[in-house]
Parts: sequence; structure tokens; C-alpha cells
Amino acid sequence: MTDEQIQLGSINAAYGIKGWVKVFSYTDPVEQIFLYSPWQLRRSGKTLELEVDQMKVQGRNLLTLFKGFEDRNQAESVIGYEIWIDRAQLPDLPDGEYYWNQLQGLTVINQAGLLLGRIDHMIETGANDVLVVRPNEQSVDDQERLIPYIEGEVVIDVDLDTKKIVVDWQTDY
Repeated sequence: MTDEQIQLGSINAAYGIKGWVKVFSYTDPVEQIFLYSPWQLRRSGKTLELEVDQMKVQGRNLLTLFKGFEDRNQAESVIGYEIWIDRAQLPDLPDGEYYWNQLQGLTVINQAGLLLGRIDHMIETGANDVLVVRPNEQSVDDQERLIPYIEGEVVIDVDLDTKKIVVDWQTDY
């Protein structure tokens, strides 16, 4: 993984006999993954660059047909691949909005100045996103924390330049 690329999803299964695959998307909304092409598919150190020829939403499934794919064997050959794109393809966000991957790795400090850890990943709960903060060697303790991403109430400041996020969160929460 490089800073110039971002993972958007993965190929989960073949669909039918004409080369279609089922796609799992990390985008919001999920069908937004179809806005990006070409896709760089990665698995076990191997990379393929494929262009999406057709796409459709069928029930809760996202289906994709790549250019040049005509049968199930071709579809099965890409099962388990991760879908990556160049970060430059992502639209700029308004000030104060962030992509999840921009927050991952940031140092989390509470308002008392205590280092709580680093953001390992995020969880979508429906009500709000949640920061999963894992301790590191400089952390105040060895507790993993789940901190709701609620701007202005819990998340006080995000500074991508210094790679820090300030939260209103006590060590005993």
C-alpha cells in the first residue's frame, strides 16, 4: 500500500457464467465504487489493472463485468483480489470532512494532553462512525478505546499536518 493509492473494496465471488463478479464496496454509498476506473486488483503480491465494462446493482449485490471477461473461469480468477485506485481519483472534500483513511494512523490526544494511542481503523455503526484507538509505547495506558466520531462534542480538532486528533475523552471512559 502506498499513500498514492487507496483500497475501495474487494472481489467476493463469481456471478453467473458470463464473467460477472460480486463486489464488496467500502464507499458510501456503496455503488459509488463504480465511479472509479481503472481498478488495480491486488492479492498476494500480484497486481492486475482492469477496466470496468459494465456494472449493476442487483438486490444487495454489486455486480461488475471487466473488459475482456467473457466466462466464469475468468471471473473466478479474480476472487479474493482487493480493489485499489489512485488517490488522485477521489474528489476533494470540503474543509472539516475527511476520508477514513486520512484519519487512520493519527495520534489521539485528549484535552488534558494525555496520549491515548493511534487510530487503527474505523467502524460504521449507523448512528456515527467510531474511532478504534490502539495504544502504543507512548500511550498513557495499554487500553484500546472505541471513541465515537462526533464533531464538536467528542472530536475537538483534527490536524492532518501534525497527524494529531484532539478528543474530549477521559482515560476512564
